[in-house]
Amino acid sequence: IRDDLVTGVQTCALPIYMTRTLVADTTKKIGESVLLQGWVDSKRDHGKVTFIDLRDRTGKIQCVGVGMMGEVTIESVVQIEGLVKERPENLVNDKEPTGAIELEVKAYEILNKAEELPLTLDTDGKDIGEEPRLRHRYLDLRRGRMQDILRLRSKFSRAIREHLYDKDFVEIETPMLTKSTKEGARDFLVPSRFQPGKFYALPQSPQQYKQLLMTAGFERYFQLARCIRDEDLRADRGFEHTQVDIEMSFVNRDQVMARVEELVKDAVKKVGGKLQNEKFPVVDYDEAIKKYGEDRFDLRTEQEKQDGTLAFAWVVNFPFFKKVDKADAAEVRDGKSGWTFTHNPFSMPLEEDLEKHLEMEDIGSIRTTQYDLVCNGYEVGGGSVRAHQPEVLINTFKVMGYSDEEIEASVGHMLQAFRVGTPPHGGIALGLDRLVMLLAGEESLKETIAFPMTSTGRTAVMDAPEMVGEEQLKELGIKIVSD
Repeated sequence: IRDDLVTGVQTCALPIYMTRTLVADTTKKIGESVLLQGWVDSKRDHGKVTFIDLRDRTGKIQCVGVGMMGEVTIESVVQIEGLVKERPENLVNDKEPTGAIELEVKAYEILNKAEELPLTLDTDGKDIGEEPRLRHRYLDLRRGRMQDILRLRSKFSRAIREHLYDKDFVEIETPMLTKSTKEGARDFLVPSRFQPGKFYALPQSPQQYKQLLMTAGFERYFQLARCIRDEDLRADRGFEHTQVDIEMSFVNRDQVMARVEELVKDAVKKVGGKLQNEKFPVVDYDEAIKKYGEDRFDLRTEQEKQDGTLAFAWVVNFPFFKKVDKADAAEVRDGKSGWTFTHNPFSMPLEEDLEKHLEMEDIGSIRTTQYDLVCNGYEVGGGSVRAHQPEVLINTFKVMGYSDEEIEASVGHMLQAFRVGTPPHGGIALGLDRLVMLLAGEESLKETIAFPMTSTGRTAVMDAPEMVGEEQLKELGIKIVSD
């Protein structure tokens, strides 16, 4: 017995020569002494006998202490040495993989004693408000449901990577500090200390860099990219998201869609997802609007909704341009002529509409090579065959009312790349957060992200955004002024 100098708790000292056993492995060690480490999931006192369920990353096991562990609290971190024993037949718990065994505690140590918890962990958490769950996210993530979702996300990401590696794709990271350009949303700006008055922008997507990688001759690129957009917040939208970013050279629209469809089917199946169709239906945009009233539709039956089935479909032949929504500041800023792009300005028009695009005629009827992947009423991906010839990209910006000087200032680097041998190319960005949400049967993207933002744009755990000191502002040449 020893007194812990930090907590003042008496604990039974453990042998220093034992190595840790994971809970899942205890079923193979009946009759052996083992050392376990983990969290106290639950505790039950019965006089001189204390029962705790010890939890680690692999599962839970019942531990029985006679005349000990009375001071242990829920969610404390402990290590326990004991004998693995079979439970009496009438006490076997068929609901747990370790339900036929228990640990007879011989010695234990409290590695970190948990104080009273600020929120309960014995439910799925959906009965608790967003603010306390995100403020104490490190606790919220201990729930079995949250552990399962993040492990599913990890397995799904791995399946995506393995599939793309097998198809000769190269994983390449692109910069986080870049230039403010027109991509459909407001940029987050980062001031430059070395060049006062100038700013970097955080990437809304790797769109331009992945096209430049096609110019560089990599032909097949991907990354799991962090994208940051200063968009108007909704209940289920933060400023950050993760997308599976893919680009390919020497492809047409059908080839990109086929490659992406193969990837999605493979990755979904590898994590146990259920598909409605092996071949994803392809729906024309006008048909989708006429039949479903929108371009994000749900093809499932009621039974398939209950079964967690995923019903994927492609939507194609979108309008290239739309009238600016005057209530949307980003659209008003981008669409100087009253026209703006529906998806992104880097797309090719359909071949049959290319002449109208180059002549800037009948703007509203020009269609783009854009393709969206929808699933269960959500858009889960979007891409297109890209413009790879300077005149096509130039005309897109001219339709939106930009002068030659403004076009050069905004995308001159792209035009220069297009003049030195850029191949035809196309790609897609798949929403990783949303795909995991659908696979997990959740209704909120926040359930699939380790540390999501609140609905008011504040970070989880760390209280940001926050004011910074005058010294930092002075360094950056920034002064805060009130309206």
